[in-house]
Amino acid sequence: MAGTGVFSDILDGDVYKYYADGEWKKSSSGKTVAIINPTTRKTQYKVQACTQEEVNKVMESAKTAQKSWAKTPLWKRAELLHKAAAILKEHKAPIAECLVKEIAKPAKDAITEVVRSGDLISYTAEEGVRILGEGKFLVSDSFPGNQRTKYCLTSKIPLGVILAIPPFNYPVNLAVSKIAPALIAGNSLVLKPPTQGAVSALHMVHCFHLAGFPKGLISCVTGKGSEIGDFLTMHPGVNCISFTGGDTGIAISKKAGMIPLQMELGGKDACIVLEDADLDLVAANIIKGGFSYSGQRCTAVKVVLVMESVADVLVEKVKAKVAKLRVGAPEDDCDITPVVSESSANFIEGLVKDAKEKGATFCQEYKRDGNLIWPLLLDNVRPDMRIAWEEPFGPVLPVIRINSIEEGIHHCNASNFGLQGCVFTKDVNKAILISDAMETGTVQINSAPARGPDHFPFQGLKDSGIGSQGVTNSINMMTKIKSTVINLPTPSYTMG
Repeated sequence: MAGTGVFSDILDGDVYKYYADGEWKKSSSGKTVAIINPTTRKTQYKVQACTQEEVNKVMESAKTAQKSWAKTPLWKRAELLHKAAAILKEHKAPIAECLVKEIAKPAKDAITEVVRSGDLISYTAEEGVRILGEGKFLVSDSFPGNQRTKYCLTSKIPLGVILAIPPFNYPVNLAVSKIAPALIAGNSLVLKPPTQGAVSALHMVHCFHLAGFPKGLISCVTGKGSEIGDFLTMHPGVNCISFTGGDTGIAISKKAGMIPLQMELGGKDACIVLEDADLDLVAANIIKGGFSYSGQRCTAVKVVLVMESVADVLVEKVKAKVAKLRVGAPEDDCDITPVVSESSANFIEGLVKDAKEKGATFCQEYKRDGNLIWPLLLDNVRPDMRIAWEEPFGPVLPVIRINSIEEGIHHCNASNFGLQGCVFTKDVNKAILISDAMETGTVQINSAPARGPDHFPFQGLKDSGIGSQGVTNSINMMTKIKSTVINLPTPSYTMG
C-alpha cells in the first residue's frame, strides 16, 4: 500500500512530506494541500504546503550538490539511474495505487506507466553514457583563409539546476522523462509535481532516494502554485525549466528570463481521413486515440476531419465501438473513468452545451455523474462551435465533415496548437504531402497520435511548445557546448 513499507518515511500521520537535502521533511508553514480523489470527490491525500524560504534552501542545496555531481563519472551516474529504475519497477504496485486514487487512471494503465518509467530511466542512462562520452575535434584549416594552427575540442557540460514541472496525467512518466536526462547530464534537479499526482511523484522520488543519489541532488517541493509557482519559475537559481502542461507554460516562458526552456503545452490533434482509408483501422484508432484515459492526453485525437463521402460509414463504425466502452471506476479498469476535477468536468460540459445550442449531432446522449462523463461523439460539428478549436481534455470528440484535402489541412493549420496530427490513407504519396503541409510537430500516418516510444523526438509548433523532448533531445537540451582551443605556434599537418 501507498505510504507503507519502504515508503513509510515519506508519510507523517496523514500528510506526505516533501523531499530536500536527502531527507523527508515537514514544512514550517504548518499548512497542507488536499488532493481530491476524482472518483469519490473526497480528500484522498494531503501534502506539505512548502514556503518560499524552503524553496530558497532547496535551490541552494541543489546548486551545491550539482558541483559535486558534475565530477561523478558517467558510468557511476548511469549505475545509480539503473538502480533507481529497478527499485521503481519493483514497487510499481503502491505507486500505481496512487495514480488510481489521485488521477483516476485505470489500474492496468497505472501499472504500465510505472514500468514504462523504469524502462525510460534505464534507456536514458545507456544513451547518456554514449552521447555524453563523445566530443568533437575540429581543425582550423577547414575554414577558408586559415592554416592548421588551431585544434578545437568540444564537449557537452551540464547547465546546473533543472526545474521540472510535469502534468497531472502522467505525473510519474513525465517526471522521470525530465529527471533522468537531467541527472545523467550532470545536473541537479528540483521537481514541482502537479497537485493531482503529487503523491505518486513523491513515491517515485523515494525510489531515487533508495538508490543512493547524493543529498541535495534531487528535491521535490509540494505546495500551492499561487504561493510558490512563480517563485520557482522566476528563481535566479534555476538554470533551465522543463514544463509539461497547459497554457500556464506561456506565462512561464514570458517570465523565465534568459534560460533554456523545454515546453509541451497541449494540442488540438487532428485526424484527417481520406476516401481510400481503411475505415475499420480508422475507427479503432479513433477509439484508442480519442477516448483512452478519458481523452486526458495531449496527444489524444481532438478532432476528426473526414471526407464527406465516407463520413456516414465511419461515424457508424465509431458509434458501435463507443457503445462497447466500459464506463466506471479506475479500480475496475474501466475504459472511461472520471476526469481529474470538477472544474475540468464543468469545462467539458460547457463545450458540449455550446455544440448542442449550435446544432451538432449527438451520436450518444450526453450523460454526466459528478466527474464521470460518458463518451460522446459529436457529428456535423462546424467551425463556429467551440469544440472545433478548444481542447476538451475529456471523452468528447467532434467530427467535422470536409469536401477536400485542402479543407482538412486548412482547419488543422488554423488552430493555435501544433502538437501532433494523423492522416489515414492507403496512398503514401498523399500521406507524405499532407504530412508536410500540416503545421504540427509530429504527423502519424495510419495511426493515432502518440507520445512515444520515449526515445522518439516529441515537440510542438506554435502554442504547443518550445524545444523538443525524447531521450536524446532532452539530454542535449540539458547541456551546453564547451570548447577548448589549442593554439599552435606554426601550422601542423599529419603527413600519413
